[in-house]
Amino acid sequence: MKNSLATEWHPNLWPPFTQITSSKPPERALKGNGALLITDDGTSIIDAISSWWVTLHGHGNKYIAEAIYHQAQELEQVIFADFTHPQAELLAKRLSKATGLERLFFSDNGSTAVEVAIKLALQWWHNQGEERQHIIAFEGAYHGDTFGAMSVGERNLFNEPFEKLLFPVSRVLWPSTWWNDPEIDAREEKAIRQLETLLKVPTAAVILEPLVQGAGGMAIVRTEFLEKIEKIVHQSKTLLIADEVMVGFGRTGALFASQRGKLSPDLMCLSKGLTGGFLPMGITMASKKIFDVFLDSNPRKTFWHGHSFTANPLGCAAANASLDLLEDNSNSYLNFESRHSPHLKQLALHPKVKKVRLAGTIAAFELNTNEEAGYLNITGKAIKNMH
Repeated sequence: MKNSLATEWHPNLWPPFTQITSSKPPERALKGNGALLITDDGTSIIDAISSWWVTLHGHGNKYIAEAIYHQAQELEQVIFADFTHPQAELLAKRLSKATGLERLFFSDNGSTAVEVAIKLALQWWHNQGEERQHIIAFEGAYHGDTFGAMSVGERNLFNEPFEKLLFPVSRVLWPSTWWNDPEIDAREEKAIRQLETLLKVPTAAVILEPLVQGAGGMAIVRTEFLEKIEKIVHQSKTLLIADEVMVGFGRTGALFASQRGKLSPDLMCLSKGLTGGFLPMGITMASKKIFDVFLDSNPRKTFWHGHSFTANPLGCAAANASLDLLEDNSNSYLNFESRHSPHLKQLALHPKVKKVRLAGTIAAFELNTNEEAGYLNITGKAIKNMH
């Protein structure tokens, strides 16, 4: 402990993404109600980040809580390598219909969903006798904090200590845009040329966050760009992985961002809003084309991967309940953009506001500051401490 701030923290907890020697201790949440978190001193705080983009329907949603309660009385956990159960079967059927991808593989979180997608893509080629290991990702991407996910994400201070252990990945410009952006056509054309050049090397997969890079700074691209990506990738016979961990389940104004971007991925990664924020769960959706290559009498073609809590019945019950709510009230996300727009137009008039952009429930802008842009800019902490 290097200063007095550190001594104010709980002596046994180690928080994520936090340097405790220079950060204030976190708020202590006791309850959640709708959009609000209530701390131990009775203060109500708007959970504007949806508890890391997971809480779709608000805290304490009774419908999801009751679904978990009833499932817990029937079956709380079962090994999914030897058994199936009704909640998993129902969820698989619903997500297959919603995504157009026939097969569902369960894991534990967004990062593991990405790991599964990468392993499936690489083994898909291996099972066919072709060792394709070239992977293409986009600059600024974030796909998780396990080693495969770090490898395809942006290389920065977050993963710098592990740089030598990460596998090589080729990268393409992510031509993010904003209102009244005069140079977007040129940036998109440059990105397309980069991708076409890289795809001349036999490539296992291209991975992207459809429409919005979340942790990369809410970096939004145009749907026209995604349509071009889709065409180029599939013309090259390369697999397309859509990481929908953050953007899935209504975040971008469609149930899945791939739908808004008119993408038909071979693999899709899901987590975060999947269970409405109640329980951790990861899912990787795969097309029939992917699945069929793993069917063989030779055990070496099996996908040897699994997690202890794969397809946990409580998580599946929460996910099914969350889907019920999304289906019953689709206007909650379909029309959200029109609610944001008038407020953003007012904000855009402020002299310190720049690069205003909007996609579904995601409204973003940047501030003119004297600091270098990025996560180490102190402006974010200053605003956070204003309450």
